[in-house]
Amino acid sequence: MLSQVLSAEFGRTLAQRARSFYALTKPRVVSLIVFTAVIGMLLATPGMVETRILLAGTAGIALVAGAAAAINCLVEQKIDALMQRTRWRPLPQGELTPIQTLAFAGLVGGFGLWLLVHFVNALTMWLTLATFVGYAVVYTVILKPATPQNIVIGGASGAMPPVLGWTAVTGEVGLEAMVLFLIIFAWTPPHFWSLALYRTADYARAGLPMLPVTHGSRYTRVQVLLYTLILFAVTLMPFSIRMSGGLYLAVACLLGAIYIGYAVRILLTYSDALARRCFRYSILYLAVLFAALLVDHYLTV
Repeated sequence: MLSQVLSAEFGRTLAQRARSFYALTKPRVVSLIVFTAVIGMLLATPGMVETRILLAGTAGIALVAGAAAAINCLVEQKIDALMQRTRWRPLPQGELTPIQTLAFAGLVGGFGLWLLVHFVNALTMWLTLATFVGYAVVYTVILKPATPQNIVIGGASGAMPPVLGWTAVTGEVGLEAMVLFLIIFAWTPPHFWSLALYRTADYARAGLPMLPVTHGSRYTRVQVLLYTLILFAVTLMPFSIRMSGGLYLAVACLLGAIYIGYAVRILLTYSDALARRCFRYSILYLAVLFAALLVDHYLTV
């Protein structure tokens, strides 16, 4: 009986520890990263992606992204403890120690880079490592606590996944890959500033210089609209360089019109509920936009 109790308790502890490590990787964020990386792979070739490249590339990029997220959680554990939306994370809750987090990030990230260099190509590995450094060090350690433009500058790291997917297949960075990069780069500021608008008190409490904290709500709302208009223009580029056809163009225009509508309403009739809906829509927007690009790709090859 005692052995059964101890076994059950060990199983529960192990499962809880596994959930804590999994939470460190920010799985929702990583899922969007992996999705856009895979789209980049599929768009890079008119045919099918080699199975080895698809599996190793996806796993490697996902693991390194998860490691970067874990380092972000490690660096920001005190900030996370002050913010309502992040205080549940494993480090503020005391479920994991900094040493455990660092070891986990090193093992996961190192294995991811090993997969990329051995089964994909060296360029993808180095670009993925640079993306890791850009997010975990440049953005998290340097930019985020220092400037309200942290999202704009640091958005370069978040925009890299489709480029990584592209280089995994082709071994080079092409014009089309840079267009995909620009789409996510332009998408990042209005996406995160929508969140920051209805979480302003959280960011102020944590002492982070997010745009609504440093420049106020109205200025941020104007910026959301301006960047949404820039995003709309950038999303027309795949059609303009003949990377896509009419299906993608129609979807991009429809999605963009809805997004601009949200941005206009945020500027003129702001509410936290509206900003929250805009933030959620921005995630759906990016997923559907890239999916439409992929469908259009296979219809026109």
